[in-house]
Amino acid sequence: MSDPDRTLPRSSARPRLRQITKYGVGVALTVAIATLATLAIAGAPSTTLVAADSVDLGDGASFAVFAGTSVVNENNDMSVSGNLGVSPGDTVVGFPPGVVTEGAIHAGDALAASARADFVAAYNDLTSRGPVTTVPTELGGTTKGPGVYSTPGGAFTINGVLTLDAQRDPDAIFVFRTTDLNAAQVSTITLVRGAQINNVYFVLTGSATLGQWSTFRANVLAQGTVAVSPGAVVFGRLVALSERATMATGTASLSTHISLPNNPPTTTTLTASPNPSQQGEAVTFIATVGTGGAQPQGEVVFKDGTTIIGSDLLNAFGSATFTTSALAPGEHQITAVYLGGPSPNNEAVVTLAPSTSNGVIQVVSTT
Repeated sequence: MSDPDRTLPRSSARPRLRQITKYGVGVALTVAIATLATLAIAGAPSTTLVAADSVDLGDGASFAVFAGTSVVNENNDMSVSGNLGVSPGDTVVGFPPGVVTEGAIHAGDALAASARADFVAAYNDLTSRGPVTTVPTELGGTTKGPGVYSTPGGAFTINGVLTLDAQRDPDAIFVFRTTDLNAAQVSTITLVRGAQINNVYFVLTGSATLGQWSTFRANVLAQGTVAVSPGAVVFGRLVALSERATMATGTASLSTHISLPNNPPTTTTLTASPNPSQQGEAVTFIATVGTGGAQPQGEVVFKDGTTIIGSDLLNAFGSATFTTSALAPGEHQITAVYLGGPSPNNEAVVTLAPSTSNGVIQVVSTT
């Protein structure tokens, strides 16, 4: 069984809707297309403009789990992909049986101290961003565009699916600021139209709880505790700056996994013909997306500077085409941006990272 982001160990007892690849790649892609169709039917997502400055995590970027006092695991089937750290405390309990892969445990050492300082800086940065849109406490069943969100209810909840729509901008930032976060059992965060895990943050003055079998694609920066229930799968980072992080409290043994974002990279190239061209003459731009083996699928947008002038879905050969005769005389800096997304990789489905092509200077002369 596979998650669209990555194949992970699973317990056969869990009723995960996202484990769709055992029914074949065709079903997985149908689900992805259906998701996009649902967004179209639902209408435009709520939007708040926010500066698209990336979030600098410094040394914290390599940590999937971090806590100020202790990290405690009580699950026999627990794995962390990425570093696990504690600072200024140094207590780590339950590893083993928990395992850390693609990283190491840093309990009270110099790297953990540096990571904590960088997490604090990122927390302060995110708490200062705006403008802020106030929304209801329940995020499940909603679609949110890029922006900074708060709630008068004091705590965000996710019951069902929270869809984050980057609106064709892979650099779009999503910030949710409040006291606490409660992600219910089997809740899910879904990313569409270029949204990236590294750009999604829950910034909490209190604590976060992720429910059983939840699928969480985001980063948590909490002043209080972070608790991960049995069977949850996390893609991102869980940070309890001043208190503890606990995994699978109780005696449950359902497989639980926390992983740094690790979407396979892509490359996008762009060609234009004819170039130069005459005013009113049709110019065809062809973008080609390459990967390390997966068959890329999804949308490519074509931009003139910062303005989107067209888009196309990748064909079976990994190419997208846009033709226009509307370019004004002069020089145009044209780029193609692959938004990433679920794509078949042999028997599995992976979520590919976005990429931006080389710039092509299209020269348009007057007739």
